[in-house]
Amino acid sequence: MSTLRNTSKHQDLIYDVGLNTGQDTDFYLKKGFRVIAFEAEPRNVELCRERFAEAIADGRLTIVEGAITTENRTNGGRPTTRFFRNEDHSPWGSSSEEWALRNTIFGTEMEPIEVKAIDFAEAMAEHGVPYYLKADIVGSETICLRAMLEFENKPDYISIRSEKLVFEKLLTEFDLLTQLGYEEFKAVKQDFDQVTPELPSTNGHREFYTFDEGASGPFGEDTPGAWRRRDGVLSEYRRIFVKYWLFGDYSYLIQTERGRKFIAMMERVTRRSIPGWYDTHARLNTVSK
Repeated sequence: MSTLRNTSKHQDLIYDVGLNTGQDTDFYLKKGFRVIAFEAEPRNVELCRERFAEAIADGRLTIVEGAITTENRTNGGRPTTRFFRNEDHSPWGSSSEEWALRNTIFGTEMEPIEVKAIDFAEAMAEHGVPYYLKADIVGSETICLRAMLEFENKPDYISIRSEKLVFEKLLTEFDLLTQLGYEEFKAVKQDFDQVTPELPSTNGHREFYTFDEGASGPFGEDTPGAWRRRDGVLSEYRRIFVKYWLFGDYSYLIQTERGRKFIAMMERVTRRSIPGWYDTHARLNTVSK
């Protein structure tokens, strides 16, 4: 049996795996955390280097440029991999060819580009184990989970963009989380228009945060709803998957003009996205309740 890496855990550190344009990193920094952010799309990296120049300069933010992958090739002496850049909707960029194919079904243009290949386990060994890890890299989240099997210490909290098409793949995500030592979970809908968490006060006045579109929202104990054991949250996901099948990306309704109008009407009435999409949040079994 191989020895686990005894890498230190830092309670002031968050990993933003899937930086995009900084929707989540901005929140984490304002909450007072240091951030290690991973991003494969070069244009997003450049944007965030300008947006967060001050945080980068004072060491509160480190951007790791490249795609997290287990498959790479050598180009000019460095490991590279193919990343599918989405020209219409930047958050849909992915190093997963399967997800790139899914996205083209919706008429979006996916452009393959060559980017640096990132070994997530080596990155964690270098930067340390975070207090919280958010992974939203469109189909490659399980790479991060498998890499953490190598480490003795684990983040207190994790959130991942959950599988929304094949229920067996969702079960694989939960198998990995359970193997890592996570025993309590939440399925959190990504809909935070009415959520305004309070920020640490810097001038004696109460300040509240408004999430950008596409943000992953609150984390840890600030997430909505009660923590559930695996069986309980999987029962909830079975109900969620019924909504995916009825109204989701590959449903009959979404493929017809009449169906799309019906879903849009329901969203106007309920003032919520239908069916929306969910992140799985997990709490480590050693975290004090």
